[in-house]
Amino acid sequence: MVKWREWLQTPELLLDAALPVLLNILAALLIFWIGKWIVKRLIWLFRKVMGRTHVDDMLIGFLANMLYGIGLTVVVIAALGKLGVDTTSAAAVLGGAALAVGLALKDQLSSFAAGLILIIFRPFKKGDLVEVGGTTGIVEEIKIIHTVMITFDNQRVIVPNSNITTHTITNFYALPTRRIDLTIGIGYSSDLRLAKQVLERLLTEEPRVLKDPAPSVVVRDLMDNSVDFAVRGWTLTGDWWGARCALIEQIKLAFDEAGIEMPFPQRSVHIEGLDDSLQKLLNQSLVQPPSATVDTPSR
Repeated sequence: MVKWREWLQTPELLLDAALPVLLNILAALLIFWIGKWIVKRLIWLFRKVMGRTHVDDMLIGFLANMLYGIGLTVVVIAALGKLGVDTTSAAAVLGGAALAVGLALKDQLSSFAAGLILIIFRPFKKGDLVEVGGTTGIVEEIKIIHTVMITFDNQRVIVPNSNITTHTITNFYALPTRRIDLTIGIGYSSDLRLAKQVLERLLTEEPRVLKDPAPSVVVRDLMDNSVDFAVRGWTLTGDWWGARCALIEQIKLAFDEAGIEMPFPQRSVHIEGLDDSLQKLLNQSLVQPPSATVDTPSR
């Protein structure tokens, strides 16, 4: 208390004590403002450079925000150091907090890292028909944590990105064309050459089947109940499902008109001892005479 009174009575002492503090505060503010401006300029330059590389806009925005946060943290620590704050302790506290958050959100961070992989390597894009993580549907949106898909029955499914990168990804729209593979069986009593001609004609008449590569019909297997044809034709990826369904329908109708049998699996079951038991019952019914009935007169 006495010391403060001495400083108030002697302005020179008060000025000598306050001047270094004020200078440190001004220096810290200058470090913060200038550092923030430099970080913003660097982020602007980063966005401009990355925009020329045709990288996904969402990835550019995420990386820019992350770099801005890191840069601003460095600037704040530098400003606090100018004020006399122990920056080593502050960095240790921030590191410990980051570790605790990372352990608590390890599943989310796994999906986060998987989202970066999906955005960078782009195994599929919006609008593709894919099978990922046990789900088949059209990709509606790819986010940093999860991917949104629309199934064939119009259900909206949200798949964590970590489930996608740890499973096989099948992209049905990755290539412009796709092959139809059908296995068609006919009975052994049917005309093989006629069946092949009918199949070749149907492939030629289907407008969605491409001429190049040329469709093919070959005898693939001689099975127990049928002779199997491998029927193959190429279509545009978007026409694959419709062309396949139309071919199956036309093949069945054409075979019915031509009298070509399409067999189905059959199996005979034999029960051991059943034939002997039935024979014994038959013999007993033939040997045993019919029982006579005696009518008694009523009194």
